[in-house]
Amino acid sequence: MTGLAERLAVLVAEHEVPGAAVAVLAGGEVREAAAGVLSLRTGWPATPDALFQIGSVTKIWTAALIMQLAQEGRLDLDAPVSACLPGFRDGITPRHLLSHTSGLEGDLYDDFGPGDDALARYVAALDDIAPQVFPPGELFSYCNTGYCVLGRIVEVVTATTWEHALVERLAGPLGLGVATSAEQAILGRPAVGHLDGSPAPVWALPRSNAAAGACLAMSAADLVRFAAAYLDAEWAALPQVTLPPGVGRRGRWWGLGWEVFDWPGGPVIGHDGNTVGQTAFLRAVPAAGVAIALLTNGGRARALFNELAAPLLDELAGVRMPPPAVPPAGPVPADPTRFEGRYASKAISVEVVREGAAFRLTVSDEEDRETFTAVPLDRDTLITLEEQDGAHTSVAFVGDAGDGRARYLHLSARALPRREAQA
Repeated sequence: MTGLAERLAVLVAEHEVPGAAVAVLAGGEVREAAAGVLSLRTGWPATPDALFQIGSVTKIWTAALIMQLAQEGRLDLDAPVSACLPGFRDGITPRHLLSHTSGLEGDLYDDFGPGDDALARYVAALDDIAPQVFPPGELFSYCNTGYCVLGRIVEVVTATTWEHALVERLAGPLGLGVATSAEQAILGRPAVGHLDGSPAPVWALPRSNAAAGACLAMSAADLVRFAAAYLDAEWAALPQVTLPPGVGRRGRWWGLGWEVFDWPGGPVIGHDGNTVGQTAFLRAVPAAGVAIALLTNGGRARALFNELAAPLLDELAGVRMPPPAVPPAGPVPADPTRFEGRYASKAISVEVVREGAAFRLTVSDEEDRETFTAVPLDRDTLITLEEQDGAHTSVAFVGDAGDGRARYLHLSARALPRREAQA
């Protein structure tokens, strides 16, 4: 692990990442380094004690709170959520929420204000704003909404806010310094996110999404120390649902909060996080006592992580990170009927149209519309010819809608059901 700081500095420059911090746990010790700046506007240097937002890596903190309450006998993972939140829709359990199998519409960022009631108001509104995309337990689909519900369960069971419970039950006992709001972060050295090479216009997402990853910030070293506390927790690496057929570095299962990777030398557990211009990565190898956290504030963050983490995992834990998937050199036999069609949830839609031996994918949401060209990787998967952040995007097609057609398209870990073509 020699030259960690030097290697990080080189990769930060190469991948146009404004600033980054890395921490590595091995042999019971934590090594850390930082490079670049916290903001291109101020030029303030990134240091190991800088506070970066961890985005959706927050979800494993929320999962840890839920598991504490379950182990204390205050919560049943397989009882209806309505046992804690009266009136919540039927059929969904905390286990569904932890493993992203609830079927709730997953990406809702409605702002219910900065007050302590933000999460309660968000959950109360779900009947109006969150359709049921598929029946609970049917398949995996990454769900921010579900973790907001888990955060509200924490609030109700502990009779406090999610933020207070996190500090009181996790960060405090572990001796970790965290910021749960911008007001707390500015007392330290906060990183500013960057979008398209410029400082982001806002620092965080609404508080109503805090339990899913809206604003929790910390140093890379404290994130690694948090992971260290769960390397021996059997539930952290316990698979709950098999993910769609994996390509490259995607996990094979999702557990109770953690993604589980079936890599040579593993298993490996971890989570990624993306928020307003900041991206976080965490990987841990429980059997080797190794964990790596990388926190960034813009640029080609995933490409940086891949180049930095792969040799470290190999050297320290004997784990070989698979290479990212690439388009095949020649045509792959596949039935185009399986892919073609329109797939949509409330937040996003994807139109798949055949064009010769390839397919045109048009991805739309409320703000953006992007078009990609993709080719079959196998009979159930397309892969884009274009690269984003150093990788080609894979799109899985799962289930059976009849006549050879897929029932769901799986993009960026979200399952979108097939819809009838628009008139």
